[in-house]
Amino acid sequence: MTTPLPDIRPRRTRATPAWRRLVAQTRLHARELVLPMFVREGVSEPVPISSMPGVVQHTTDSFKRALHDAADAGIGGVMLFGVPAHKDATGSGADDPDGILNVATRIAAAEVGGDLVVQTDLCLDEFTDHGHCGVLDGAGRVDNDASLERYRAMALAQASAGSALLGLSGMMDGQVRAVRDVLDAHGHHDTAILGYAAKYASALYGPFREAVQSSLEGDRRTYQLDPANAREGEREAAIDVAEGADVVMVKPASLYLDVLSRVAAASPVPVWAYQVSGEYSMIEAAAANGWIDRERAVLESLVSIRRAGADGILTYWAVEAAHLLQDGAGA
Repeated sequence: MTTPLPDIRPRRTRATPAWRRLVAQTRLHARELVLPMFVREGVSEPVPISSMPGVVQHTTDSFKRALHDAADAGIGGVMLFGVPAHKDATGSGADDPDGILNVATRIAAAEVGGDLVVQTDLCLDEFTDHGHCGVLDGAGRVDNDASLERYRAMALAQASAGSALLGLSGMMDGQVRAVRDVLDAHGHHDTAILGYAAKYASALYGPFREAVQSSLEGDRRTYQLDPANAREGEREAAIDVAEGADVVMVKPASLYLDVLSRVAAASPVPVWAYQVSGEYSMIEAAAANGWIDRERAVLESLVSIRRAGADGILTYWAVEAAHLLQDGAGA
């Protein structure tokens, strides 16, 4: 007796690379990628970050070269982080016009401001000797409203240096409204705000703390979100939109694709995701051990974030992924 053949054959449209390209439901483009970059004060050569193979703390000279490489690759933007030589309790270097982040911002705006969206991290953690994202009160707790005053000063410094998009990553209540108000009051109406709305207290930030030489002791669970809470992430995103954010962020990406999908479904503004240092380092480590195909894993991880709803992705593979896409590796 002959077994009846299936009536429906979905495999037809998977048969060749040309078919698979034609019917792909999620497409990844270089212009949707943003490269996070670290610029370190007081070094004469780029400093490799041991926990993030292939990523360095740039000198101002190597930074210029990397900016042009990023622009030539056709990615969408760069997100800048400063690594200062000196830290103090209030993070005074963060709003110093001659501080490393503001110097780097002026360089980026001058070198590639017409080709890339120059973005800056607006947070105190790289600049404080205690490593928290805000200033501390007398009891050693993060003082939300005092931190907003520092964010206002940082916003003016970064906008004046030429940042097109301020990345508010500190997770203080009211941060978007505070920054929007001070920008508008000083004529920076065209400077956009990226609200790190759903930023979770994740274990995946470990390598980043080496990258910025973080001084943190303890944790940030009183201001970053509990990994157990998805609806809270949606709520935070809605608050940031209401306060004037031009873009909202979900961070990390890979372990929070459900949150990303929910935020993307509800948001009237673009939604981005940050593929954080731990996500990067896990794939690099597995590939170095021969356990996975590195290039396939890189592109698959990025496609999964786009598939979940991200309009843009911050990733340390931005330039490499752009070249892979140009070479057809995503086919």
